[in-house]
Amino acid sequence: MLQQFYPQVFHDFRYELNKDMQIAAAHFIDHDDAGLCRETHGHTYFINLTIAGDTLNDSGFLVNFKALKEEIHGIYDHSLLNDHPEFVEGLPTTEVVARVFWEKVDARLAKQGNRPYCLQVLVRETPTSYALYRPKRDEHQ
Repeated sequence: MLQQFYPQVFHDFRYELNKDMQIAAAHFIDHDDAGLCRETHGHTYFINLTIAGDTLNDSGFLVNFKALKEEIHGIYDHSLLNDHPEFVEGLPTTEVVARVFWEKVDARLAKQGNRPYCLQVLVRETPTSYALYRPKRDEHQ
């Protein structure tokens, strides 16, 4: 569990929540510049999603934490990332993983009547390395 503070996203929404989770997954980076990462290897990825919005749903939630976990953990845990169609280009780098996770989460949030937004996705690949994806304002669906 990530028990730390994350880079802040400055916004003017009324509510913000953060969901931490981890997945065990393997990948390889099919590129000459990837060095040893060209070989299949695994990580315990630590993920943080920052969600914000102005309105709670009928249940009093901005978004249900379980729904967020299903969108990432339920699909990618104990898998080879390269096997997922989102990563067919063979480059599931930490940066690309963070962007893909944002795309999936924000698309799910766009279907909610109270329309929360995914403001950032942090993906920690190792204890000393992480990538952060923040969309531009006009990238939300």
